[in-house]
This record gives sequence, C-alpha cells and structure tokens, in this order.
Amino acid sequence: MALNLFDQFMSPVLLGIPLIALSLALPWFLYPTPSSRWIDNRLVTLQNWFIRRFAHDLLRPVNTPGHKWAMMFISLMLFLITLNILGLLPYTFTPTSQLSLNMSFAVPMWLATVILGMRNQPTKSLAHMLPEGTPLLLIPVLIIIETISLLIRPIALGVRLTANLTAGHLLIQLFSTAVLALLKIMPSVAMLTWAVLLMLTLLEVAVAMIQAYVFVLLLSLYLQENV
Repeated sequence: MALNLFDQFMSPVLLGIPLIALSLALPWFLYPTPSSRWIDNRLVTLQNWFIRRFAHDLLRPVNTPGHKWAMMFISLMLFLITLNILGLLPYTFTPTSQLSLNMSFAVPMWLATVILGMRNQPTKSLAHMLPEGTPLLLIPVLIIIETISLLIRPIALGVRLTANLTAGHLLIQLFSTAVLALLKIMPSVAMLTWAVLLMLTLLEVAVAMIQAYVFVLLLSLYLQENV
C-alpha cells in the first residue's frame, strides 16, 4: 500500500535519469508506419480513417490558412491520447498528470496562435480587447479583464488536463485499495466495489481520450480567432 496517494504522480528516476523522457518517446513506436502499397492492412487503414475523420471535424470551422496546422494538431492529439491511455496500465507513469508537461504543450501553442493573429491581422486581434460601443469609463476595466482572460487560456488548458487525469487516477487507487482491504473482511462488498472500479476504469479510458480531444479542440478555436 502506498504511504501517500500522490506518490504515483512522482516522476520515476533510474540511475539519476528521469524516466519521463523514455515515456515521452515510447508512444511514437506504437503506431504502424504507412507503406507505399496500394492496399494497406486493416490496422493502417483504420488509423488513416481516424486521422482523416478527426482532421475533417477539427478543421471544418477553421479558415483555409489555418489548415496548415492540421499535422501539428493531429500529432499532438495522438500523442496525448497515447500517453493518457498508457498511464492507466499497471506499474506505469502518466506524464500528462504533470502540470509542467501540460503547460509546455499549452503555452507555446497558444502563444503561436496569438503571435499569428498579431502578425496577420493586428487590428482585429486588438479589437477583441474592447467591444464596440463600450462606455468611456469602462474602457480601462474591460481592457484589463480581456487581457487577463487572454493570458489565462494556456493555464486553463494545462490545469484542465492535469486535474482530470489526477482525479481519475486518485479515484482508481482509492477504489482498488478498498477492494484489497475488504476482500478478506467482506467479500461481497469487495466484489461490488470491484464492479464499480471496473466501470470507473472504463470511464477513465473515455476521459483520457476526450480530454486529449478537448485540449486540441480549444487550441483550434484559439487559432480560428487569429486566422
């Protein structure tokens, strides 16, 4: 039994080397590489269909210049989904439960969309800071509020992903600890708790995929405002 429930979120270290670097490099080896054949196998065909479907749904509301970001968004979403799901396996570590890692994804991507908007359409980008027809006395207050709401976007992206994954892992550990503790005392209650744990695990798999999709979807909405 773990002495601290949050020990599972500590980055493991082997011989002074943080293993988070290994876990970040692992997902890319799990996907099959498309070949130059006319007909691919079922796994590659399913993968290509998923990527095309996701790219179509994600970039449909974005203007044509924003379609250049398709490869980056698809790669980021596949990467996050793989890390989230691999973190649910026993004796594994979830890198996306670290706020520092999620912020390293959120801040550069958000900042790139802001810089793109300032470069291509500075007047429109700055117009978001102040709605049309604002009374003169409210102009300084609204500018401060809009600036704070703009700067808080990457923080919300990183905190949302971290909080959802951390909460799910904590619930799974609490229920699994309860199953082990009740197994010898009350087997019937332990089996009921195990059923709840199974449903919670399935829910956490769905959350792992949905949160990765929401992360990239919000980035695409930020891009849409600046393209």
